[in-house]
Amino acid sequence: MIRVLIADDEPLIRAGIRTVLCSAPDIEVVAEAGTGTAAVEQARSQRADVAVIDIKMPGLDGLGALEALRRTAAATKVLMLTSFGAEPNVLRALENGACGFLLKNCTPDELIRAVRAAHEGDAYLSPAVTRMLLGLVNPAATHRRADAAHLLETLSARESDVLKLIAQGMSNADIARNLHMSETTIKTYVSRILAKLGCTNRVQVALLARDAGLTT
Repeated sequence: MIRVLIADDEPLIRAGIRTVLCSAPDIEVVAEAGTGTAAVEQARSQRADVAVIDIKMPGLDGLGALEALRRTAAATKVLMLTSFGAEPNVLRALENGACGFLLKNCTPDELIRAVRAAHEGDAYLSPAVTRMLLGLVNPAATHRRADAAHLLETLSARESDVLKLIAQGMSNADIARNLHMSETTIKTYVSRILAKLGCTNRVQVALLARDAGLTT
């Protein structure tokens, strides 16, 4: 079972998320929280596999909770929830280790897919968030482009092929089909890419690829 924590300061939102997740046979909601501080405490005490955290909460917000979880409960994968218009927060969260981003108006199936993907170590961005990121100008990108390009030079030709498809938002299964390789082999390539580039998840890899100009 995938052990999930839900953190949102609106009880009605938490109830809706809980109802959706509990409909999946492989997901168990083990804790809920209304603040970032409580989310960190509950994730640690309940050993949550995945934390679904609202980006805006009183006191310690979702971004602060993410940073605290990365320090004290690194095994817990974090999916961030937001509404439209939070582009800078999306970048900050992804660069600080969030494994995915969902809009609050996502479909039930999308929420369940995102939790499963996070638990498997994949990143998940809702299509709407992906479109938002691709159109977002990162003020630091011009300063980081040379460093990013230098890092990408350490990759083999096949690793570069995999990286380009990661940057397009493809899952391991999609990449395997595209490159006519097994999904297990692709997972090995992804692990090597993460290690070489010093990234903790594939979203960070995609952002680095974007900074290097591979997605433009």
